[in-house]
Amino acid sequence: MESVSLSIGELSRRTRCKVQTIRWYEEVGLLPPPARSSGGHRIYGAAHLARLDFIRHARELGFPLDAVRALLRLSDHPDRACDEAHALAAAQLAMVEDKLRRLEALRIELARMTETCRGGLAAECRILETLADHTHGHCASPDHAGGDIHPTP
Repeated sequence: MESVSLSIGELSRRTRCKVQTIRWYEEVGLLPPPARSSGGHRIYGAAHLARLDFIRHARELGFPLDAVRALLRLSDHPDRACDEAHALAAAQLAMVEDKLRRLEALRIELARMTETCRGGLAAECRILETLADHTHGHCASPDHAGGDIHPTP
C-alpha cells in the first residue's frame, strides 16, 4: 500500500464521509486511531482510507454497525472462513426484500388513493376520506423513525 499522509479534512473529501462521522468511527473502534503530528493533528494513512471506504460502502448497503464491525473483523483475518460474511449479507438481503414488499404495498395504496381523487372540494376528497378511515388496517410503525408508514401484517 502506498504511503499516504492525509488530514482529517482530506480523508473526508476523498471518502465523502463527514469529519464528525470519521471521529465517531474512531471513537466506537471501527477506525483505528491515527498518528498525530507534533501539533496534535490527526494524520491518516492509506489503511485508514481503505478501511473508511469499506465502512462507508457497507453502510451504503444498509449494514448495521454491529454487522460492519463483524465484517471488518473478518477482513482483518483473511485466513478465516467467510460463512459469517455470507450470513450477514443474507440477513441484510432479507431485510431489504422485506422493505421492498412494504414499499410495494405503500405504492399500491397510494396509487389507489390518487386514482380515486377527482379534484374538487376537500369535503369530498377521497384521499382525505381514505386517510381518515381508521378501519383500513394501516398504522404508523413505531420502529421506523421519520414517520415511515406501512400496512400492518
